[in-house]
Amino acid sequence: MKKTFYFISGLPRSGSTVLRSLLNQNPRFHAGSASPILSTMYSVENHLQQDELFHANPKPQQAHSIISSIIYQFYSDVDNPVVFDSNRAWPARVPYIENYIGQKAKIICTVRDYEEILTSFEMLLRRNPYQHGQRRVDFISEQLIKLNIPLTLENRCEYIAGPQGILGQSANAIMEGIQQGHLDKIHFVEYKNIINHPQETLNSIYEFLGEELFKHTFNNLENQTREQDLQTYGLSDMHEVRKKLKSTSENPKDVLTSEILEKCKNTDFWRRLPI
Repeated sequence: MKKTFYFISGLPRSGSTVLRSLLNQNPRFHAGSASPILSTMYSVENHLQQDELFHANPKPQQAHSIISSIIYQFYSDVDNPVVFDSNRAWPARVPYIENYIGQKAKIICTVRDYEEILTSFEMLLRRNPYQHGQRRVDFISEQLIKLNIPLTLENRCEYIAGPQGILGQSANAIMEGIQQGHLDKIHFVEYKNIINHPQETLNSIYEFLGEELFKHTFNNLENQTREQDLQTYGLSDMHEVRKKLKSTSENPKDVLTSEILEKCKNTDFWRRLPI
């Protein structure tokens, strides 16, 4: 059975995990955790382009078939006809979807105000505090330690939102896709709308995808494709999903400094795009 692939991307701490949990209620859908599909496709393509043996005996059609088959092989254990693959870089790599996978790109991007994202990260790190000499270090503190940057609130936020941080890189991927002319292939989903207006938000996603509407439930939620958070990210509850759909977020004004809050102003680029 030929599968239909859709893609989930967006900013970190903006609801993609809970969105996948909701989508998985639909028996036609499979929405797993973030996958290595895109990075694998990129690596294989890049390797072949630089391999002198391939240049000595080029087989472009076979190379295309190899790269095209990666996503099908990765999800060969999934019976659902519709698969959502998650990677924050998808908006910047639309040609990989349309040229290799051979389907029109339809990317769901979850978004959230920067100050709320930074607050969420800070509270996550406080629940999983770094201790000198411990075996597992969260991925943010690990990078700051490598860069010999003190572990302060200001430095953490600066790094996370900077060009090398998870928030900065995610935002840049979205903006790159927009600059490439792919805005019509991206559907933005606000975190607050997932929490406060879940069915209406899901309906808008279904309409964007061209899928038949499905009635979801918002109690007893479960992350069916839980990642190994502690081993991979050094954060035991990075992709925790609460059973009841609600927000328990702290007020950014109670967590962040006024300087950080000032820097977060006018970062909601998705709200200022041409309709």
